[in-house]
Amino acid sequence: MSIYFHIPSFAENFELNILLYEVMKMKPEYFYDDIKIGSVYGTFPSSLWNGGRTFQGRMDRNFMKEIIKQFNQRGIPIRFTFSNPHIKEEHLNDSYCNMCLKMANNGMNEVIVVSPVLEAYIREKYPEYKIISSTCKQIRDLETLTKELEQDYSLVVLDYNWNNRFEDLEKIPSKERCELLINPCCIPNCPRRKEHYDYIGRYHLALSEHLKKYPNRPFEFEPYYCEYITPYFYQTTKHRTHIKPKDIYEKYVPMGFKNFKIEGRSLPHFSVLESYIYYMVKPEYKDEARLFMLLSKIEYVKS
Repeated sequence: MSIYFHIPSFAENFELNILLYEVMKMKPEYFYDDIKIGSVYGTFPSSLWNGGRTFQGRMDRNFMKEIIKQFNQRGIPIRFTFSNPHIKEEHLNDSYCNMCLKMANNGMNEVIVVSPVLEAYIREKYPEYKIISSTCKQIRDLETLTKELEQDYSLVVLDYNWNNRFEDLEKIPSKERCELLINPCCIPNCPRRKEHYDYIGRYHLALSEHLKKYPNRPFEFEPYYCEYITPYFYQTTKHRTHIKPKDIYEKYVPMGFKNFKIEGRSLPHFSVLESYIYYMVKPEYKDEARLFMLLSKIEYVKS
């Protein structure tokens, strides 16, 4: 059974993620057997429908098309994180987000959703997309999760608090359609997680309005600080919700899980790279693989 890793940010980490794919081809001995890049998730900058992480800026339309092309021609879906919980009917005609969906509307790509209104709209207007249920829904009980898995979702991304609760995980049906967030940066049972998702959604609504009115002015929004977030990769390994590489291959995969999401949008590239080394590379090759990828990335930047 193939094991799928869903990795962060097709836009921000474009070069790094293409490099990962190419190194997996060039140096397969570095990597665990039967692993694949299942998707690269994220958004293009300043998307109104975006959720999970803030991401503003501008990007050339031709480069956006090239990003989609480069991943898709390697057999890798891009996955739009359109998980803003505040999307309502009046937001559905957003020209930028609709343009993004049209660009990638080729039957290969995916959308992750929270808002029922947006989900219904995408299902009607863009039926070629696979629809994925977001971890932002924070489903914590088995009955609700079972009902979610009975819906027409390609995958359901579990709330991270299910991690390492093996007796509860055993009870989950359709494990092959569940995706586990393996390196969450939030503390277990974070009391501000929903509040944080709501803030990010409001941020992108305000950003969109600002760009319509004042496209050349800096955007300002009230800052959000969360004392419970752990942004550095090796700090997250101390959480009880952290999933160790050994457990993926020795516990979760034998149980029937095969989809694993690596968090890392908005983090420094070297931190993201370290998470890839940590989860995908065999212990005896970690140092060699890290150096090979770092040198390859430097050479790519020089060229």
